[in-house]
Parts: sequence; structure tokens; C-alpha cells
Amino acid sequence: MARISGIDLPKNKRGEIGLTYIYGIGRSTAQRILSEANIDWNKKVHEWNDDELNKIRTIINDNVRVEGALRSETQLNIKRLMDIGCYRGIRHRVGLPVRGQRTKNNCRTRKGKRKTVANKKKATK
Repeated sequence: MARISGIDLPKNKRGEIGLTYIYGIGRSTAQRILSEANIDWNKKVHEWNDDELNKIRTIINDNVRVEGALRSETQLNIKRLMDIGCYRGIRHRVGLPVRGQRTKNNCRTRKGKRKTVANKKKATK
């Protein structure tokens, strides 16, 4: 089983797709890594030998920020925005969409479950 930076890669996937299971590696980065290591993109993960696996590991460790380091950097960036009190930081703090989306009808993922607001009762005389 191929294990890179603490992640078990799926055995029966193509190498290009298998590398995307690592946080911080997308399709284009995976293709670049495999090209540098001189490995065919279509070669399955379980077909990689130890030498190829070590090449991939060294390229990822040297050139790409992945998993824990990338997650912590992202969290620090968000915390910095919240600390300086800029617009994006306030949106993060309140839990609303940050990148200019409308909030009247959509953005349920960001806002969470609906909170029903009751109407005011009319006073009877």
C-alpha cells in the first residue's frame, strides 16, 4: 500500500487521481509531480515500485506544502483576517459567505440550518 505524508493512497486508481487524495494536491500538481518523477500518469498506484514511490515522496516533501502544514497556514491566514477586522475577516467571524455571494436565498452551507423567525402578534383591544 502506498502511504505518502500520512495518507493511504487508493490502490486501484490511476496515479494522477490517487495523488489528489492528499490535501493540497490537485490534478495539475499531481501531473507535475509525476512528470518530474518520470512516471506515467495512467500507471495505477499499486503498480508503482519502491523506487518510484520514494521519488514521489521526495518531490512532495521538497516542493509542495501539504496536509498539516497547509491546513495550519490556512487557519493562520483566516485568523489574521479576523484579527485585523477587515471585511473578509468579519464575514468569517459571523459565518457568512466571504467571496461576495448573495445571502437572501442561498448560502445554506455557510449559514447553517434555517432559524425560523416568528411574526409579531397583533395586540387585541
